[in-house]
Amino acid sequence: MSLKSFAAKIFAKNIAAKNAKWISKPIETQEKVFKQLIQKAANTKFGKDHSFNAIKTHSDFVKNVPVRDYEALKNYVDEVVEGKSNVLWPGKPAYFAKTSGTTSGAKYIPITKESIKYQIQASRDAILNYINETGEADFVTGRMIFLQGSPILQEKNGVKLGRLSGISAHYVPKYLQRNRLPSWETNCIEDWETKVNKIVEETKDENMSVIAGIPSWVQMYFEKLQTTTGKKVGDLFNNFQLFIYGGVNYEPYRAKFENLIGRKVDSIELFPASEGFFAYQNSQQENGMLLLLNSGIFYEFINADNFYEDDAERITLKDIEIGVNYVMIISTNAGLWGYNLGDTIQFISKNPYKVIVSGRIKHFISAFGEHVIAKEVEEAMQMAIKATDARINEFTVAPQTVTNNELPYHEWFIEFENEPKDMELFVKTIDESLQKQNSYYFDLIDGKVLQTLKVTKVEKNGFKNYMVNIGKFGGQNKVQRLSNDRKLAEGLKEFTVN
Repeated sequence: MSLKSFAAKIFAKNIAAKNAKWISKPIETQEKVFKQLIQKAANTKFGKDHSFNAIKTHSDFVKNVPVRDYEALKNYVDEVVEGKSNVLWPGKPAYFAKTSGTTSGAKYIPITKESIKYQIQASRDAILNYINETGEADFVTGRMIFLQGSPILQEKNGVKLGRLSGISAHYVPKYLQRNRLPSWETNCIEDWETKVNKIVEETKDENMSVIAGIPSWVQMYFEKLQTTTGKKVGDLFNNFQLFIYGGVNYEPYRAKFENLIGRKVDSIELFPASEGFFAYQNSQQENGMLLLLNSGIFYEFINADNFYEDDAERITLKDIEIGVNYVMIISTNAGLWGYNLGDTIQFISKNPYKVIVSGRIKHFISAFGEHVIAKEVEEAMQMAIKATDARINEFTVAPQTVTNNELPYHEWFIEFENEPKDMELFVKTIDESLQKQNSYYFDLIDGKVLQTLKVTKVEKNGFKNYMVNIGKFGGQNKVQRLSNDRKLAEGLKEFTVN
């Protein structure tokens, strides 16, 4: 064992012991975070506008601070972007994370010196937790790659501006700098395809042990590695041990990844966003991610089924139930208050509090009242893949309401790497899984309101070419899993197989 590996184990043990303290007191920890946030921001413009000095309890907070998404908070954010101080949080933010918006165009998410500290700490702790649990630490002596956005930052009214992954690149610990790839120059390349080609050249002869990124983009890197070298990724990188990912569910990609790698490797799931780092996978033996309760974020939850009702109840951690689909609402040390992140989660454990990401509140299919969510279609796809030895590169689902004298249906656009041995069984497995998971879908199929789903095959690289067409190829962009309309489906038409 190297000195570096030994030191990593000692450090991991210390961090695990430190985290165990707040994990053992979840409710108290959240109450403490809540009080600290309110006190810290009481004299900001937002704090004064919402009478923070009068807020003593969560009930007070609910009365004073409504749930808002980015568009509803934009007036305050615009003041911050203009260079004003003490608007949402004391002083000015350290950064703006620039992300793609919806109705408001580009979004500028404030990141403070307090919040970036917790972002970096959570990334570190996820790896240290893995070392402490498994005892595996030799990988720290190998090379590590993080597929991410450009670290070149712009400036807006005295505040640095960039993608979250590019901002995070400035915080890689010194003890990892020598191990880290790609080079700074390559990381600064904006064109994603050019960047991946250059990364392949820089890494194909290296001792890669850790690879991290959004699965769809890591898949592209793996495919280019295989094309360039003629070898499986696991044969090329004998010491490749750990895949770290976030952004999308890995399970639909797992079979394809294991084929590209040629063997199984351990993986760690993360739940980061520009707005905060919320959870990471803390066990190789169990599903789900540990919700980070001591990271300057106060959490509220709204039952997704009731979210659009005027009197939808906002609950805290102590009142959650296992298996319920919740919209996660956050208040943070970056100055986001009662903020609707848009993600939906489900708790799978209360001891400790662990979650899975079930989808997006705006991304679902309910053209007929079925309210099918991402978790359900991903689980159904996973079962169909196992049943038929299929492998997929990407997929999305949309409703088809306009039909020629037949019942409407869900249309699944799938780019296959290996087509199912039995397409009929593939479709049947998906359909039965959805009916089992979603009683509304079952009722609609059983009542002959919907017919069984149909599969439309997408040509090789079809999803990639579609993303290029709409200007969202590479970086942190990802294909929307579910749509409640036909916009994405219409865009994919030219890339489907007749």
